[in-house]
Amino acid sequence: MKLGFIGMGNMAQALTAGWMESGALAAGEIGAYAPHQDKLQKNAERLGFVPFASARELVRAAEIVIFACKPYQIEDVLADIGPLLDGKALISIALGWDYERWQAALRGAARVQFVMPNTPAQVREGIFLFEEIHSLTEEEEAFARSLFSALGKVIALPSRLMEIGGTVSGCGPAFADMIMEAFADAGVKYGLPRALAYELVSQMLLGSAKLQRDTKTHPAVLKDAVCSPGGSTIRGVAALEEYGLRAACLAAIDAVMEK
Repeated sequence: MKLGFIGMGNMAQALTAGWMESGALAAGEIGAYAPHQDKLQKNAERLGFVPFASARELVRAAEIVIFACKPYQIEDVLADIGPLLDGKALISIALGWDYERWQAALRGAARVQFVMPNTPAQVREGIFLFEEIHSLTEEEEAFARSLFSALGKVIALPSRLMEIGGTVSGCGPAFADMIMEAFADAGVKYGLPRALAYELVSQMLLGSAKLQRDTKTHPAVLKDAVCSPGGSTIRGVAALEEYGLRAACLAAIDAVMEK
């Protein structure tokens, strides 16, 4: 078995579904263990992975172990299976469990790569931040990068930038969702049906994001191209400035970073 998940929450489910749908992995190549066995079994039937009754059995069967449980659960998991990880390749997607922390916990017994994913992985538009320092073999790293690349964009960052990178890419979808909801509310206020309002707003944001990404044009230049002198858009831009859109975005990141 190629991959074994410890934990099968929303992110692990999104990754599993994406890899199977993209053909990157087959059903029999992914296994998972989670303490709530009834829920695990239902997810296994829905997604096609192999359920395991214990973390120990999973670790023995998997070539690469992915820690996808809650960060606060890891120490208890390690107390149970720690020695079984000796010589194993390990990918951590648990927040805060970076290379240095794993080295301290396992004393270098396992080969480790810390990855910070985000929820758009579910539609193969994810961002996956790979911590530059790791101990995977060259072959294992190439395999990991190919897997995550099937679900979006892989970006390597030095350890000192993982937190801010993860804040922008990992928390950002929730902030973008709030913006979508707000603009859709405005559309509904002026008569758009709710479903149509969401469709218009999500496609508008998707198209705007792709335009910037693919052309690499500065967002201010793209904004200026839409703002005719004395026109409707510049009045809206002025209102966003008056009500503090930029300041609110900066404050949201500050609130996460200053926890």
